[in-house]
Amino acid sequence: MSVSVDCDRCLLCGRVGGHGVAFAGVVRRCGGCGFSWTVGEFPSLSELYDESYFSGAGYEDYFLPAPRRFESGRRLRWLLSVTRPGSLVEAGSAGGFFVEAALRAGIAAEGVEVSAAAARFARERLGVPVRHGFFESDVSSRLVDAVCAFHVLEHVEDPRVFLSAARERLAPRGWLALEVPNIASGAAGRLGQAWPGLQPRYHRWHFDPDSLIRLVTRSGFDVVRCDTAVFRYYMPVTYRLRHVRRLLPSDWRGTGSLRLTQPRRGDLLRLIARLPRGVRREES
Repeated sequence: MSVSVDCDRCLLCGRVGGHGVAFAGVVRRCGGCGFSWTVGEFPSLSELYDESYFSGAGYEDYFLPAPRRFESGRRLRWLLSVTRPGSLVEAGSAGGFFVEAALRAGIAAEGVEVSAAAARFARERLGVPVRHGFFESDVSSRLVDAVCAFHVLEHVEDPRVFLSAARERLAPRGWLALEVPNIASGAAGRLGQAWPGLQPRYHRWHFDPDSLIRLVTRSGFDVVRCDTAVFRYYMPVTYRLRHVRRLLPSDWRGTGSLRLTQPRRGDLLRLIARLPRGVRREES
């Protein structure tokens, strides 16, 4: 079963027609709000994210402990720099390394993952609670302090539905943490169709800081922090030093800076938001 993304209507603002074309016609950019999306037919998510996704789609390292634990530690420190949740659920938890890091930090953490192979790895190899299924239809009714989704929103069938599900899982004044590729990055502008964040078979939606903030705000959240990071941010210091002659010139060309985090031009777009006061939740 395939799902078609409408090339004429913007999912975010509803504008029909008058959209720009980017990446040799692969992407439409809304002429009204700037939101971007990949045009075409997509297989269902359950078909896309089978075991082969982690062996032939450029994600072969998803189950390698060293890089994924370093990455997860960085993400957890970023979250904890804003809030200290007592509980969280990670949507799209892949092999479960972020859930593992959160549990080790004393947070009651669990995950939901659409790939059966990844969920099984998390449970059997890491011993962490990751359920196989779709976050949007997850049956758990337990409210949590934070919902985290790293490189998930660009894959889902409808990001508005995903954010609505996140809102329903959160306790009052709960937190939302997102990370997605940044289509406004210097690398995206320089590399065009070779940009690693394009991935038209897998990435349906493309975000820049403005469109992500607009989507999250319209979904009922207050944005607390939004910035970007370069890929180097997730590389251990020893690796950065070993490859400094390749990494630093690339970042300088893309952002005009050697900083690991940037307001707008980094490779990865990060956002933390919170439910407003007065939004009440009751566990069923």
